[in-house]
Amino acid sequence: MTAIAAAFDMENALKKLGLQDVNKGTSTGSNTFGSGELIESYSPVDGQLIGKVTSTTKEDYEEVLSAAGKAFKEWRSIPAPQRGEMVRQFGEKLRELKEPLGKLVSYEMGKSYQEGLGEVQEMIDICDFAVGLSRQLHGLTMHSERPGHRMYEQYHPLGVVGIISAFNFPVAVWAWNTALAWVCGDVCVWKPSEKTPLCGVACQNIIAEVLRENNLPEGISCLINGDYHVGEYMTHDKRVPLVSATGSIRMGKIVAQAVAARLGKSLLELGGNNAIIVTPDADIKMTVIGAVFGAVGTAGQRCTSTRRLIIHESVYDNVKNALVDAYGQLKIGNPLDESNHVGPLIDTDAVAMYQNALKKVQEEGGSILVEGKVFSGDGFESGCYVKPAIVEAENSFDIVQEETFAPILYLLKYSGDIENAIEQQNAVVQGLSSAVMTNNLREAERFLSAAGSDCGIANVNIGTSGAEIGGAFGGEKETGGGRESGSDAWKIYMRRQTNTINYTTELPLAQGIKFDL
Repeated sequence: MTAIAAAFDMENALKKLGLQDVNKGTSTGSNTFGSGELIESYSPVDGQLIGKVTSTTKEDYEEVLSAAGKAFKEWRSIPAPQRGEMVRQFGEKLRELKEPLGKLVSYEMGKSYQEGLGEVQEMIDICDFAVGLSRQLHGLTMHSERPGHRMYEQYHPLGVVGIISAFNFPVAVWAWNTALAWVCGDVCVWKPSEKTPLCGVACQNIIAEVLRENNLPEGISCLINGDYHVGEYMTHDKRVPLVSATGSIRMGKIVAQAVAARLGKSLLELGGNNAIIVTPDADIKMTVIGAVFGAVGTAGQRCTSTRRLIIHESVYDNVKNALVDAYGQLKIGNPLDESNHVGPLIDTDAVAMYQNALKKVQEEGGSILVEGKVFSGDGFESGCYVKPAIVEAENSFDIVQEETFAPILYLLKYSGDIENAIEQQNAVVQGLSSAVMTNNLREAERFLSAAGSDCGIANVNIGTSGAEIGGAFGGEKETGGGRESGSDAWKIYMRRQTNTINYTTELPLAQGIKFDL
């Protein structure tokens, strides 16, 4: 255990999460199958090995699906409010283990401890939301055109829900899906990112205890570990009617095609290329706070991270100078130290992607305002720490059109009215999050209109990063069109059924057809 891990008491945190034996390559937990090769998890904080888990083979996967399918037959018949009670208990366990799980999220993924705790709080919040939802899985009643008939709609569980999550939110996105799917009567099979496998095992241990205490089938929650090959087991499996996948656009297209080929359903949360529009009526102080947090938070590894700042020419220099000054105050280092603002990227492959993006933007004619840098030496032994960069660029640059999962902020200029800024903002293939900074009501409403932002999330006077549990989260275009979390996102986890009841002694046929016997 390194000095950083020891100071953070990681050994005790792992013990509380049932992970004390992870260095032996054991995958503990209910329905955590793995007899394949070992997956080693290294912390980007200090480069040290945290633990090992075994990957899932095809044979292991078949056991998982068998257990899940069997559990579904029992789980779907339990009344939804009782399913909600199980989720409530899961939320209570998360409250008890918020500190150790938050530490593990921070250490294995590399985000700040505050963000790690915040991610676990998101899990707790979605459990609370799901408990209330368990008594509100409502349908509709309609008037029939036929006398003596009643029509209504109701929703039923789908079955096995497959979940593929990304490294940047190693626990919250799983909870967004499972909490809703469980109260809907579904069972879940989860493949966490191979870059953060211990977070997956920890969560599985927590829910497994809840299931045991309630004498419920362990197959309600299952875990599979491995690379994309393991994910392919689910995407090609007709026994998995819904696959929820979070990740890159490239990955999402592969998943969507595979699931669509078998006429399954997919819920896709893919890339973002998020912009903040800064108008002449913007509050500059608020703008800088929102832009800096959005661009450097989680080292730019959020799907909602701010990638582009579209600034009106009349305030461009003021905003630019304020940003450069703010970046000069950023502290980069161990994310477990609350005095630091920016932690590491997830691994050295991400570092190489960051370096390549900065090289490409210069080749296309971009101008570096705040230079990037890869840190090394004492405190940066993992080789994953980089300096957030600011680049003056054009929206048409190829690299600007891409999502680079790193702290690079592109400054773009617009002239004229807000329509010109909105046109730039929408001129990318991604459509996740967007924002406008303005005190002009007309500009704000124009941005939120049907002719405004084409993103799934559109904010006024707050940044692009972050979302509340109560609203549906997701984006349009190549972001995938999926919706998770609040509002009526629960409907994706269920199948709709229309029912007609005839309470007369007659059987009228359609179009007045007579068929007397």
